[in-house]
Amino acid sequence: MTNKNDSTATLAENKVLILYILDQIEDNITESGLFKIISSINNVNYFYFKQYLTDLINSKLVGEYTKDDEQLLMITSKGKDSLPLTQDLLPGIVKLKADNLLKKELSSIEEESSVIAEFIPKSENNYTIKCKIVENNETIFEVKTYAGSRERAKNIVENWNSNASNIYPKILELLFGDENDKMNRTSDK
Repeated sequence: MTNKNDSTATLAENKVLILYILDQIEDNITESGLFKIISSINNVNYFYFKQYLTDLINSKLVGEYTKDDEQLLMITSKGKDSLPLTQDLLPGIVKLKADNLLKKELSSIEEESSVIAEFIPKSENNYTIKCKIVENNETIFEVKTYAGSRERAKNIVENWNSNASNIYPKILELLFGDENDKMNRTSDK
């Protein structure tokens, strides 16, 4: 019987932890970002996390929506209302750990999500590649191209992920070409 009570307490604790974290986050977050934070705090495996999250979504305590082809999560007003009533289920040590790890994990997630590249197969010899830069859940730059092989698509994605900080300014420089040329010619005189 203790085993069942322990699992019920863990279930409730992890659901409240998810609500607590979502309430602390100013911007909304992806499921993978939320899992990274929750698992670093409470060492929960993905399948249990997914179950807790699905329960919270089904009970309308957590909402999800799509923005720029990305699924984001947020705490709902119903979730905000229920959090103070259930927050006592969250042990103080877990809450303290959450508070300490949250900023560190969020900045790590923001860095990871600020440069995004993916390729989508259209056929055996046709791949669509999207390369993006995202800041504060807003896509500030996106380029879409095509590749004739999986290997080439993979190379483009790897190159973008490794070198976006060099590639992005060069593309902007090319796009603003006339302004830079005029400025360079005036400074040469």
